[in-house]
Amino acid sequence: MSDGLAPRRAAALAYLAVVKQRRTLEAALEHTPDFNAMSDRDRAFARAITATTFRRLGQTRTVLNTLLSRPLDETSKGAEALLVTGATQLLWMDGAPHAVVSSTVDLAQERPDAQRMKGLINAVLRRIDREGASLVKQTLPRDNLPEWLRDSWKAAYGPGTLSRIANAIMTPPPLDLTLRNPAEAEVWAEKLEAQILPNGSLRRNVVGDVRALPGYEEGAWWAQDAAAAIPATLLDLGPGKHAIDLCAAPGGKTLQLAATGADVTALDLSEKRLQRVRENLDRTGLSAQLVAGDAREFMPPQRADAVLLDAPCTATGTLRRHPEAGWIKQADDTPRMARLQDEMIKAAADMLKPGGQLVLCTCSLQPEEGEALAGRVVGRNRQLKESPIRAEEMSGLESAVTPAGWVRLTPALWAEQGGMDGFFIARFVKRAG
Repeated sequence: MSDGLAPRRAAALAYLAVVKQRRTLEAALEHTPDFNAMSDRDRAFARAITATTFRRLGQTRTVLNTLLSRPLDETSKGAEALLVTGATQLLWMDGAPHAVVSSTVDLAQERPDAQRMKGLINAVLRRIDREGASLVKQTLPRDNLPEWLRDSWKAAYGPGTLSRIANAIMTPPPLDLTLRNPAEAEVWAEKLEAQILPNGSLRRNVVGDVRALPGYEEGAWWAQDAAAAIPATLLDLGPGKHAIDLCAAPGGKTLQLAATGADVTALDLSEKRLQRVRENLDRTGLSAQLVAGDAREFMPPQRADAVLLDAPCTATGTLRRHPEAGWIKQADDTPRMARLQDEMIKAAADMLKPGGQLVLCTCSLQPEEGEALAGRVVGRNRQLKESPIRAEEMSGLESAVTPAGWVRLTPALWAEQGGMDGFFIARFVKRAG
């Protein structure tokens, strides 16, 4: 039986890897010594601590700074990691306070940069156990957003929507599933104890092990956020059509395109990430040609009827699933991505036959990676013209269609049903000649 030290140690080390090395949460955990040797239960506990730490980092740091005589940033990195992950467990998780405090102090004893702080760590965590609930009331969910994100979203969406987005991303997301055969929605909704969302996705509020759910082995569905499932539905596809999915991994959109009966080419820069696409194609019985390469250099033997480009971006729309994303990105990442996005759009247009459709999307809430990006296509790319998305194509999300015929999705939408990732979607058609 675990004493709880190993997962708590892993969480503290992962916290440091994220904030110091800008690693993703999962990569930080995978590189933590002994993480892969832990039991499933301990790995899940370590993930829960780390994810909750970044989901509530702003509020937790505010509480800690209230109790510390010097700012948390001036504490040794080892002590900071233990204070933050320990406070997270006391403030936001249902752990036994004594176990949290004693384990965190034991971990401080292990670290040369935290040993001298044992007494302080013990005292601060005990005060949080006693006073944490009242201290948290003096904080707000939007405190959990890095300042650059908070300012950006306030300017783009206004203070009201900013607060709704901040509230939405504080809750771990439900499990959304896309069906191989959408006509079977009612059957699978009953088997999976899921609700049918307006776009046809199924949603389970209990996540659990997806591999143990009905329909997994037979490939009847795959996990895919409801927002991420929308772009592929905005292309006119079917048997006899050729579609190219750029930046295809992990493959949800590739599976959607293949399920229409179209001939699909899925391209991704990473051969390793394409392996996951291949596994999902095998499981679902769907087919696509997989190509590892740079989209900017790829040209199909014959031009395509449709291209779906989920362009590289800062991924700030995915904070529900990846709460560390806002803390490993910076404001200057957005303009640095712009050139790559422009180059990929030009390449995508070159792949299309005249009259072919391009759906461009990003999982970002940054206007620079959405509205401004689409505006540059309109203003600069002579091969492409707008193909506005109509409200009737966005069942249950009609309000997300902008006057320009683009789609702006935020985590604040469908709040009653559990929200969604943030996405921007625009559609274009290639001019003749």
